[in-house]
Amino acid sequence: MDVRNCRRCGTIFNYITGVPICPACREDEEKKFQVVKKFVQDNVQAQIPEIVESCDVTHNQIHAWIRQERLVFAENSPIGIDCEGCGAMIKTGRLCERCKYDLARGLNNSVKKQPEGLTGNVSRSDNPKMRYLDK
Repeated sequence: MDVRNCRRCGTIFNYITGVPICPACREDEEKKFQVVKKFVQDNVQAQIPEIVESCDVTHNQIHAWIRQERLVFAENSPIGIDCEGCGAMIKTGRLCERCKYDLARGLNNSVKKQPEGLTGNVSRSDNPKMRYLDK
């Protein structure tokens, strides 16, 4: 059992996963998210300072929800954040579509490559003798 203090209110709670905040603070955060989500849907042209002031949340919390892909803005919305790969403006997530594609392609290519020096199956019948290391 992992017992921790809540990062927000200091209450001791049983930590399972994710951000180390207690269930009460997590519920409060979810309520604030729902308020922000509704506000953004009703006010498509709203800027982040307006959302912060109207919904009583922080800039950092809004950016965290955008990075987590929980909060998505319409294409005609003036709100956007920078792609962590190339710096292009995106509406949600961490990477733009091009950087996501490049990352996936790079990972696929690295998995398909066989390490140098290894060639297929190694046959043990080439030299069946037992070997000892000299000391």
